[in-house]
Formats: sequence, structure tokens, C-alpha cells
Amino acid sequence: MTAAFDLHADGAPPADPLDLARSWLPADDDPDRPQVVLSTVGEDGCPDARTVLLSGVDGSGFAFHTSRGSRKVAQLAAVPRASMTVLWPGFTRQLVLRGPVVAEEAGPLTRAWSARSDHLRRLAWLNTDELAAQDLAARRLGWAADVPVDAGSTPAPSWVGFRLRPVELTFWAGGADTASRRLRYVRQDDGWRWQHLAG
Repeated sequence: MTAAFDLHADGAPPADPLDLARSWLPADDDPDRPQVVLSTVGEDGCPDARTVLLSGVDGSGFAFHTSRGSRKVAQLAAVPRASMTVLWPGFTRQLVLRGPVVAEEAGPLTRAWSARSDHLRRLAWLNTDELAAQDLAARRLGWAADVPVDAGSTPAPSWVGFRLRPVELTFWAGGADTASRRLRYVRQDDGWRWQHLAG
């Protein structure tokens, strides 16, 4: 992995913002996945936001996974566009993405499932609205239920994945001895265009 580009440095930034994003983010095989804020459009037209894990990043976009019955899935079916915000500890860096969202293909979905912790896979199999409505004793009993023996390799039926395919990426960096600075990339027909902006 290449060293992360310093937004305060002189000179031109990377031509491809995905290269810059990958230099900021952990490798896809790192089990400590970044938490990101995913924003969608609600049925009432208002924005809606929640935190999800970023499963991976490649040339096809930024992957995340969730429950098929979640509100975000219904919102993405109605308006298949979203934004995603990645915030680094200490508020030193931020990355905001905007673009269309597409369903994850079977191969990447299975790989992402296999990389999930046992706890997160168990959540996908057992965590339902019906379980959440029960008292604590019943919830503990429900959580102790068996899951399929192949649960480590076969995604739960409730589990789906998506990829945000950014058309705009905005990188932000704070500064101790200068003002914060943004670097915005916008996809054009002939490639990416970038511009430095005030932080």
C-alpha cells in the first residue's frame, strides 16, 4: 500500500481518488473494519443516517452489508443513491463519498461474510425485530439458539450487500499550523477532476 497523500502538501494529488482512499483506509483483509456513517433518503424525503461497517474498497466501489429487512435497504430500493462519511479518531481526517448504490454480487458477498466475526455472523442469523421485542430472559435464550453448521461460510438469508460507486469524493484534513483543507474529486466523462477547497 502506498503512503497516504498529505492534503497540506504542495504538488498535485493522485489522479485517481480511489488510490488516495485506499491509502487512508485499512486493507480489506484487516479484521478491524472502519465504522462509517451511511446516509440515505427516507420515504418522507428527509435524510436518514446510521453507522455501518465498511467491508471493503476496490475499483467497483465501497462495500457495506446489512439486514435485508432494514429500513436502509427499503430506502435504497426507492432511491438507490447514498453518501458515506468516514471519520478518523482525533478528527484529523474525514472522507465523504456520494453516488449511486448497487447490489453486491454473490462472490464478494460470500467473501465479506467469511471475513465477519462469529458475533456479527450470529447477529445476522438471530437478531430480529421479534427477538428485540421480548424480555431479557427470552432474548438471552434466543441468542443462545443454534445457527446452521455452515454459518461461517454461507451468508444468512437476511444478509445483503451493496456498493456505493462514488461520483464525488471529498477528503478533509485538519491542520495544527495551518487551516484545514479539503480536496474534492468529481467524476467527469473523461475522468476525475479535483479541486482544493477551504476546510
